[in-house]
Amino acid sequence: MKFKLLLLAGLTSLAACTEKASIPLSAKELTNQSLEGTWKLVSSEVTTGAKTEVTFPVKGQEMIKIFNDTHFAFFKHDIAKGVTPIYGSGAGTFSLKGDQYQEHLEYCNAREWENKDFKFTLTLKNDTLTQKGIEKIDSLKVNQEIVEKYTKLK
Repeated sequence: MKFKLLLLAGLTSLAACTEKASIPLSAKELTNQSLEGTWKLVSSEVTTGAKTEVTFPVKGQEMIKIFNDTHFAFFKHDIAKGVTPIYGSGAGTFSLKGDQYQEHLEYCNAREWENKDFKFTLTLKNDTLTQKGIEKIDSLKVNQEIVEKYTKLK
């Protein structure tokens, strides 16, 4: 009996010490609360037709995206503080149903992008958020797929 208890205690301790596998949050587990906070853009790709271009990282620039329960905002700027400043920003509301995420861009330094809706699929794995979807604005002849990866800032 003592052997069984000792074995059980040992196995329990071993199980507690093992690292859990990185499992993405399922669509049912993604919530507005799991997005809340500040995220730093680490990579971005844009695909137009058959051409895919890596658009981030860009040396000397950084971008963050901030979520609360109902709104998002993003800010991009040059950290090198060059002669000609680089700055981009936008904000608006969002909705999230499962892994389906939709932004309504209310404010943007590129005014022709304002009051547009964009639909994306989100995945969240540990502290990495991936946003993938189509940006389409007929009046600007924009029709591209984007894939952005963010890490959560502590």
